Amino acid sequence: MEKKNTHAFGFRKENYKFLIIGLAVNILGYLLMIGGAAKDPNSFDESELFSEVRITVAPMLIVAGFVVILYSIMKKPASKGTELEKSSSSVDTSSK
Repeated sequence: MEKKNTHAFGFRKENYKFLIIGLAVNILGYLLMIGGAAKDPNSFDESELFSEVRITVAPMLIVAGFVVILYSIMKKPASKGTELEKSSSSVDTSSK
């Protein structure tokens, strides 16, 4: 007899949700970082180039996006034994 492969794929619905949130935060960070093209190439506008959004907010969003993506990859699904223990303990406490 052939044994079937019982290993499930590591990503669950919750993992994909965190992955998409992380990608959206990354895209938002990169979009905030672009722009600021000068209309006149001979003039230099310091406030456009060195704005707080481009220097501080956008890089923090990008790092936060990568942290969320890393979490979505590393998160393990809840084991069925743990879920059964939680449900049985909640039943036990309500019966007392």
